[in-house]
Amino acid sequence: MTELTSPRVVAVIQARVGSTRLPGKVLRNLAGAAVLEWVVRAAKAAQGIDQVVIATSVDAGDDAIASFGADHGIEVVRGSEEDVLSRFLLAAELSGADAVVRLTADCPLLDPMVISQVVSLWRCDPSIDYVSTTQYRSLPRGLDVELATVAALTAADKRTESYHRAHVTSALYEEGSGFSCAALTFRPTTAQYRVTLDTAEDAALLEELAPLLPQVPPRWRDVVGILDERPDIVAINAHIEQKALSEG
Repeated sequence: MTELTSPRVVAVIQARVGSTRLPGKVLRNLAGAAVLEWVVRAAKAAQGIDQVVIATSVDAGDDAIASFGADHGIEVVRGSEEDVLSRFLLAAELSGADAVVRLTADCPLLDPMVISQVVSLWRCDPSIDYVSTTQYRSLPRGLDVELATVAALTAADKRTESYHRAHVTSALYEEGSGFSCAALTFRPTTAQYRVTLDTAEDAALLEELAPLLPQVPPRWRDVVGILDERPDIVAINAHIEQKALSEG
């Protein structure tokens, strides 16, 4: 009798020191811990995640990312700086993943419960190629989570060029892609808020917000609750425009 095994889900955190708008952002200190450490904590606290891997580049500047992984007992894979999709496939191969949860190291306020819900939705139907909170955005920017099967990413890798390779999953959900997608949404919609880290203004907002959080890793409702009550904090980065996918 063949023993059934549960699909292996690996959280892959893409991280690099370089940034056009805020160099070194993922290793910045935020309330006593590196921003990358906040992301690692969220990934480790999520249910349904079998392993956490950091995917960085072979650039010498990212040696600091590799050292962070070694210091925290987290496996690190290194590959192309620009071709992030190839990095994810390398991480998947080395970890034996059936599906990967894509997390970015500049999102320190990720909620483990959101990660868990995305994974749970997929585990209920592993035939789905892609699950995310981004297709119908309902959370603040910086709290979104994506899951993609390794089979789908491998298929995309064979036919994907340009900015899709930098954004890993975008080829899966573009119109006419042929991949099966599922969306997870939350209520109330709070997509007007921004808690990612890409600019000095984002950093200033996070530095004001982080000490007010009742727990770490945070819960998205706690993040939103504070922002609802503190328009002065919201105003810090309200004017920042998100870069388009084609801008990298």
